[in-house]
Order: sequence, then C-alpha cells, then structure tokens
Amino acid sequence: MSSRVQRVLDTLSIEQVGRDEFQGSSLPMPHGRVYGGQVLAQALLAAAATVPEDRPGPRLPHSVHGYFLRPGDIDVPITFAVERMRDGRSFTARRTHALQGGQPILSMISSFQLEQPGLDHQDAPPDVPDPEEIAVSGDVLTALDHPLGTFWGRYGAFDIRHVEPQIYLRPATRRTDVQHVWMKARGPLPDDEVLHRALLAYACDQVVLEPVLRRHGTGWATPGLSVASLDHAMWWHRKARADEWLLYAQASPSAQGGRGLGTAQVFDRGGALVATIAQEGMVRLP
Repeated sequence: MSSRVQRVLDTLSIEQVGRDEFQGSSLPMPHGRVYGGQVLAQALLAAAATVPEDRPGPRLPHSVHGYFLRPGDIDVPITFAVERMRDGRSFTARRTHALQGGQPILSMISSFQLEQPGLDHQDAPPDVPDPEEIAVSGDVLTALDHPLGTFWGRYGAFDIRHVEPQIYLRPATRRTDVQHVWMKARGPLPDDEVLHRALLAYACDQVVLEPVLRRHGTGWATPGLSVASLDHAMWWHRKARADEWLLYAQASPSAQGGRGLGTAQVFDRGGALVATIAQEGMVRLP
C-alpha cells in the first residue's frame, strides 16, 4: 500500500475510549489547522462504530450534514462524542461532536440505512475524457516553493486529475463554474464499505469549492485569498470504491456575502451516480 494512503488510514483509525466516545489525531498540515475532510471522515467512522449490526447486511451511511464551527489544532487530540439519536427498523441516526478543549470544532448528524429495494433512477454522467488521458494535477505542486503545495504535491493520498485546466497556480482563462475532476486513492484499500464512504468525504473537501474560485477568475495562489469550509452535506446513493476512478462533476450555483456554494455529483467509471455533495465555504478576496 502507498505510504501516502497508509498515512491517511492511520490517522482515520480512531481509538474508542468510552461506550460512545472516541479519540483521534490529525495529519501534520503546514498551516497548523485540522483538514476539514479528515475530521468529517473521523466523525463518520465514530458514528458508524455505534451503529447496531443487522442481518442480512449492515446499515451503511447514506447522508451526513455537518457544520465546521471552529478551526482545529493539529497538535491537540480530537474527541468524538456520539449521541445515539434513533435506532429504527430501517434507519439509524447519530449526532457527533468533534471536540478540542471541550469546544466543538465540528457538529454533524449522520444517517444510516439497512439496504433495501426501492425506486431507482439517476442523472446521466457527463461525457469527458478518461482519467488516463489527463495529466496528474498535483504534479505542478511538487516543485512549488510553498508549504501547502509541497504537502499536497508530495504527500496527497489521492490522484487528482482535472479535466479543465487546474487552478492551483493561476486562474483559468475562462470564467465558468463547470469543473470535472477524476480522483482515486493512490493505492488499494481494505474491503470496508463504510471506510470507502468516509474516504469520499475526506477527498472531496480538496476540490468541492474550486468551482466558486473558477467562476470568479481566481485561483488558489491568488494573493490575499481566504477560504474556509462552513458546512458540508453529502448523500451516498450507491456503493463505490475510493481506490477506483471516480468522476466529480462540479458546479457553483451561487456566491454572495463572502460565501460560495460548491456542489458535485460523483460517478464511477461505469456511469453510476454514487454520491452527491454540497458545501458552503467562506470565500474572501482582498
């Protein structure tokens, strides 16, 4: 397994310290703040650890709704306190608070469902080039003299490939909120469906707000740019593997008042819609 992937898996391996309480550590981010996708994934795994086992199959997470309340400190352990809100015949609901120093940095509700038959339809996937035809987006970061560029370019656990020109170093020449990104883990993962869904939440936080920047002719290297995740909603529709290519079809329906909304539909290589994501972030320019 790739050392980059193992590093993430080790961080997501939270320790149970009470019946409904868990503790985790953080990746060593250059800016000293906890990466939002990491704490989302950890909170989901903590909630999942309290879900009762069912037969003939498990209850899998189908949605999360969370708010990022404070920036986290990578040097302080995170406590995940889970509240058992409901265990129904088909659905289970959990509220998870991620705490540092007794203060919540994330508050999230997640819902789990026993797999059941029902209505089935989906949007069609977009027609875009295959990931093998596209350069690795992070390659441009490896030579960049910037702490974040060095971290994601050399230690990022996911292979990310932008169909449209990436906006790491400079804005796109065309202002549009349309963005397509192929993504997969850089190594094979265990056969654990909950872990794969948690890793989708982990990975998407790297790109979900990029359509906001793209629409306004800016990029990550724009001087004075300030971006922070405010909330996050995610729905898993069908099973998917984070170590196989997934296409994020992205957009930004609105930006106003220093906030921008990013959305994504996630498709597998076969065209199945496996997840839908929405995240609002603070986006401020000088």
